[in-house]
Amino acid sequence: MSGDGNRAYGHRTFSRSRSHFQDRITADGRDGWPVEAGRYRLVVSRACPWASRAVISRRLLGLEDALSMAVTDPVQDDRSWRFTLDPDGRDPVLGIRFLSEAYDKRETGYPGGVSVPALVDVPSGRLVTNDYQRITLDLATEWTALHRAGAPDLYPAGRRDEIDEVMAEVYEDVNNGVYRAGFATHQKEYEEACTAVFRRLELLGERLSGQRYLVGDTLTEADIRLFTTLVRFDAVYHGHFKCNRWKLAEHPVLWAYARDLFQTPGFGDTVDFDHIKRHYYQVHTGINPTGIVPLGPDLGGWLSPHGRAELGGRPFGDGTPPGPVPPGERVAPRGRPA
Repeated sequence: MSGDGNRAYGHRTFSRSRSHFQDRITADGRDGWPVEAGRYRLVVSRACPWASRAVISRRLLGLEDALSMAVTDPVQDDRSWRFTLDPDGRDPVLGIRFLSEAYDKRETGYPGGVSVPALVDVPSGRLVTNDYQRITLDLATEWTALHRAGAPDLYPAGRRDEIDEVMAEVYEDVNNGVYRAGFATHQKEYEEACTAVFRRLELLGERLSGQRYLVGDTLTEADIRLFTTLVRFDAVYHGHFKCNRWKLAEHPVLWAYARDLFQTPGFGDTVDFDHIKRHYYQVHTGINPTGIVPLGPDLGGWLSPHGRAELGGRPFGDGTPPGPVPPGERVAPRGRPA
């Protein structure tokens, strides 16, 4: 999610920029960035669905000790994502006030704005990559030497074609579709995007009516990518982005599926509803000029029984759930269901 041009949203046609920095951190270091414990820092916003993919993947794979994480203020300013949640307003590892400083060390005059997730090389302070589509796949496949014992295989080789197909449909119509609807500047543009969102959600509901997860009987990258949109749906996309044909909580299958994931270690324990709501409603002044943040919806339902275990499935395959959230990474009480 970019920190550039926030006031323009709602006043110009929305178009998601491609990631400009597409270097990869790999086991063989072929791009000059080898996997190495402690060398890189993952910069995220808990408000951002694209960054939240990386937060979930990192936790499921047990990479907390190998890959440190910086959490930005959910309300950024025109200078980009900022570290105002940290003492003295500086990231304690990188020593910078704004994520843009790591971008500037890599390249000046770069296109596409400053976005999260971002992986930064700690020794040099330079951005390595902001390729949100690739980062989590590489965490799953290139960082295996640093995975915890019992880490799940989130991108199994034998299922990748199917996972890729599902993720492409989810990205086009759901992940990105809610933004096209929310930032539409013309009625027709909005109606087409909103219609596509709900058409795809209905198809996904049909798919999930007879199976616990999107692909196979275990959690995969596909589930992570759908979850990060679903968990924001009623809180921001239904009202703020006008995706209001129905609420997630009104769709029995998708609501149960989302609750199942939320209650799975590694998913809900990374979600901060306070950050999510404050970011969308306070930053997107083009479509919410008052900056007022709604009180609802009630979050208690996220902890209610979901019944999805009756469909079978093995969440972590032959592996095990992740352990407790590290103390310094726990979501504050105001961001969690009571």
